[in-house]
Amino acid sequence: MKTKFLSIAAVAVCVVCSFTACDDDDDDNNGVVTVASVDYNSDNAKTWGNYMVTVAKLLVDDATTLYNDWDVSFNGGKSYAEYFKSLSGEEAVQEIIQGSADIANEVGESKIGDPVNKWESGLREAAVLAVESWYSWHSRDDYSNNILSVRNSYYGSLDGTVADKSLSNLVKAKDAAVDTKIVNAIDDAYNKIIAIPQPFRNNIARAEAKAAQEACEELRKVIEDDLASVVEKLDEADLKAAVANYVDVVVVPTYKDLKEKATALRDAAKAFADSPSNDGFKECATAWLAARKPWETSEAFLFGPVADKGLDPNMDSWPLDQVGITNILNSGDFDDLVWDGDFDEDNDDISAAQALRGFHTLEFLIFKDGEARKVN
Repeated sequence: MKTKFLSIAAVAVCVVCSFTACDDDDDDNNGVVTVASVDYNSDNAKTWGNYMVTVAKLLVDDATTLYNDWDVSFNGGKSYAEYFKSLSGEEAVQEIIQGSADIANEVGESKIGDPVNKWESGLREAAVLAVESWYSWHSRDDYSNNILSVRNSYYGSLDGTVADKSLSNLVKAKDAAVDTKIVNAIDDAYNKIIAIPQPFRNNIARAEAKAAQEACEELRKVIEDDLASVVEKLDEADLKAAVANYVDVVVVPTYKDLKEKATALRDAAKAFADSPSNDGFKECATAWLAARKPWETSEAFLFGPVADKGLDPNMDSWPLDQVGITNILNSGDFDDLVWDGDFDEDNDDISAAQALRGFHTLEFLIFKDGEARKVN
């Protein structure tokens, strides 16, 4: 789950921007602007580029930690992959089921449902501000990739094929009707999300959004009820084999891809900071979109190191601390982005740091109205 650092009301707070020309007599904003309207310019260029590089480096650090925890060593011991495969098949599969149900619920009830519910309540501005990834207009892709994370977990593959040693094959052999129901629910949720016109922030009131919300809820129920009931009847050895395939073919390769794509994003950010240009902004935007996909297709397995070490909110907190971002762009002081010690989700200092970094801070710095920013 994402860190809810600020309420929607706080996200809408206007902040003074020393590098933005403001007219104190302007009736529209009274001399202040929201961070969403702050733009790259010659006055803030150096700090802007350095902020991009700093956040991108932190993203690489987190992605590398996550991959190494799963593939090399977790907390100085064996890898988390080894640990997870050592669990009983039923215990591990229940974790997979819960992770898949949780993300289906989050997409339907929070990512889509929260903006829809606010809009239907007449809170139009709050509804738009509640939409995740609206700087890049990438929300619909995020949500559909979340559903692909469920599909990948169930199919035991990354390409949409059904692996021999997969939960899908095991369920199909035991109860083909349930497998068909799960497959159809995955496809329905994915297709109804894709049917929402782009960008979601401009189409919250559409019937397609409500339909997608309902399809995600149906997927959650199918996973928690139908899939769970069949798993209880499966052979332990078969479950263990499916878990091993899930770890080796889905989880570890996804995190490896995330690390590699985050590294490419860091390199693009550094190249831009060294020599700012419109093409450089475009390269950063392309790299951000590429790195975003493996993260979003990992969200069905937000357990283990990603949860224990606070790596999820480190990389993907939403909403952002707009006031804090503006202060950093003014000061050039990046110390507030870093926290030390063990992760504690109730620690306000940690939450504050996480709301200043990650994918969405980079998204704001790179994108404006769905396009790469410009230096002029």
